[in-house]
Amino acid sequence: MSKVELKMPKMGESITEGTIINWLVNEGDSFEEGDVILEVATDKVDNEVPANAPGTLVKTLFQAKDVVAVGEVIAILEVSELTKPSGNEIQEEKTEQPVEKKKSKKGNKLQPAPGTFNVSNSNTFFSPLIISIAKEHHISFEELARIPATGNEGRLRKSDVFQYIEEGRPYKFAQPAAVPDPTAYRIPQLNLDKGKGKIVEMDRMRQMIADHMVYSKHTSPHVTAYVEADLTEMVNWRNANKVPFQEKYGEKLTFTPLFVEAVAKAVKDFPNINASVDGSNIIVKEDINIGMATALPSGNLIVPVVKNADQKDLKALANEVNVLSSKARENKLSGDDIQGSTFTISNVGTFGSLMGTPIINQPEVAILALGIIKKRAEVITTEAGDEIAIRSMMYLSLSFDHRVVDGYLGGSFLRRVADYLEQFDVNRKI
Repeated sequence: MSKVELKMPKMGESITEGTIINWLVNEGDSFEEGDVILEVATDKVDNEVPANAPGTLVKTLFQAKDVVAVGEVIAILEVSELTKPSGNEIQEEKTEQPVEKKKSKKGNKLQPAPGTFNVSNSNTFFSPLIISIAKEHHISFEELARIPATGNEGRLRKSDVFQYIEEGRPYKFAQPAAVPDPTAYRIPQLNLDKGKGKIVEMDRMRQMIADHMVYSKHTSPHVTAYVEADLTEMVNWRNANKVPFQEKYGEKLTFTPLFVEAVAKAVKDFPNINASVDGSNIIVKEDINIGMATALPSGNLIVPVVKNADQKDLKALANEVNVLSSKARENKLSGDDIQGSTFTISNVGTFGSLMGTPIINQPEVAILALGIIKKRAEVITTEAGDEIAIRSMMYLSLSFDHRVVDGYLGGSFLRRVADYLEQFDVNRKI
């Protein structure tokens, strides 16, 4: 038997940390190769971490709900035979020499390690783990500085932060001792009557969605623009070709890949809508990755991503949309499936909604909602003059971040999407 380290694995591009959901093997218990040792959550996706060799779990170094950086040791195992680890999963245990802590010239205060931060008007230093927890719960550095610390030399520990969160973040709205700005807005402390009824605890994903939505509304000044599009030609073409399309390619032809195609073309025409904000800088993305808000069986929403949508034909778009939708229904989306979105669409019409006012999927700067396609009597202009005809109509609504997207850009982009949908080529071959 050999001792090995079980490290937090990397479960997707750009993922730097994971939250331990629960351990499926207890200390002292044995396991076989392929047995799931623990479950880990990254953003909105849950992952299982299997053993790549039989053995025994000697010691766990983190507990459920702990946030752990990728590559950090989370447990010590004894395995009967070492196999080459894949990624950062199981590594041979190494004995490292203790590193002497560097002290500043002014006293015994530790100098901040790389990746840590120094808070204004404070001598408190925060580790990367504390920063990651704070980001997840949208806790500012100023609020972190108010949390009582129990670590060595006044360091803030992970347990301090979680204890503070469990207590309801009592210093969340505390004001600094400096002279307050009389013009600043203060959140009123209202003792509202929340009523009585059945109490349903939010699951982890619902809590994350709630945090993301509040953060988005707090960060971006939302403006919503609307247009109406006549989709009659597209609807007729899709109805006539959905069966031949499936027979030829083995893929269902829904409206979603047609919407993704039109949005990707409009994004190429107006690239500044495909951006994010970094302080005073605007990052205009080179890739056009379209996120599509999708409902999970639990009712929660998730946003799988069609990567490089502008480079795919209708067959490829239909395949990717169908695969991602199927994974979402079966709770099988991976971390990579929901990463990298640069612009998001939300098809609220699938819920029967006429239109919607979507909340921006941060850090993007706009989101498009597509309403229900509804037949209505409309006045149209023909060679014979104005006539009343039955047309398939749909409302589109674009919510955009008014810090960087003005009315001209937002309105022009929205109109361009509608134009691509209305001017659909009815002679298009599948």
